[in-house]
Amino acid sequence: MLKQRTIKNTVNAIGVGLHSGTKVKLTMQPAPVDSGIIFRRVDFEPPVEFPSSALTVGETKMASTLTHERAKISTVEHVMSACAGLGIDNLYIDVSAEEIPIMDGSAASFVYLLQQAGKQEQGAPKKFIRILKPVEVREGTGNHEKWARLEPYHGFKLKFFIEFNHPAVDGTNQTAEVDFGSVSYVRDVARARTFGFMQDVESLRGIGLALGGSFENAIVMDEFRILNADGLRYDDEFVRHKILDAIGDLYLIGHPLLASYSAHKSGHGLNNLLLRAVLAQPDSYEIVTFDSLELAPHSYLRQMAEQWLPN
Repeated sequence: MLKQRTIKNTVNAIGVGLHSGTKVKLTMQPAPVDSGIIFRRVDFEPPVEFPSSALTVGETKMASTLTHERAKISTVEHVMSACAGLGIDNLYIDVSAEEIPIMDGSAASFVYLLQQAGKQEQGAPKKFIRILKPVEVREGTGNHEKWARLEPYHGFKLKFFIEFNHPAVDGTNQTAEVDFGSVSYVRDVARARTFGFMQDVESLRGIGLALGGSFENAIVMDEFRILNADGLRYDDEFVRHKILDAIGDLYLIGHPLLASYSAHKSGHGLNNLLLRAVLAQPDSYEIVTFDSLELAPHSYLRQMAEQWLPN
């Protein structure tokens, strides 16, 4: 049986919020079977809980934000991506402020924390959402058109196209495809950093965003080139980070997907609309488990075998 998974031990980290610039303490703790990924704002009394759900995403400008009548928690996509990449089904994530710390701008720090905590298999079958028919959402027309699509696939793969018309971005591959039946999330996706443009910084900070951004947690570009002294971690790091984001956004549906995802210029908002479109069509998906490992998708068997440090 392919089983649910949490972590063995509690782990902590401190960082700053990318948009708020606020110092944040983050704590990850084991959670029971069928809990899902639950965020908690522990700076409230009593703490405010945010179950990860596509339907509780209330804001998508520059990040995926979960909302509650009393509070919100933003920039959840990178830690959700790490949980998806390592196959974590159940987890408590406690934070002391309204934003998940940005760390180095990728998912690598969250992967490291989860690996240090160790994996713990649980006595219940892992649940998947299997896409049964294509579901697509689109916005805009002509050169401004954006779209995202999920199609049936016995595994999990993603293909993303970006288009920024910037010399530094145009000089890299703007299309990337990863199939987790043959690609490692930890090695090939997790280290891709978020990115931004110097000319946008002043306007973003004027509306209270990017207050914690720096060369330590983002790829930064002027009008012509990358300004980071260490350059890129992957030849296609820009589009690879969009895949990293999409993995985190898609995991907000509540279970790992058995699907092929493809997108052109999509972002947090369109990814969330795609999940909502799936949930609005009950005949487009089913929830499945695998009693036999032989029947399970190869992508998730590889995930079980190779993504974790020895305990």
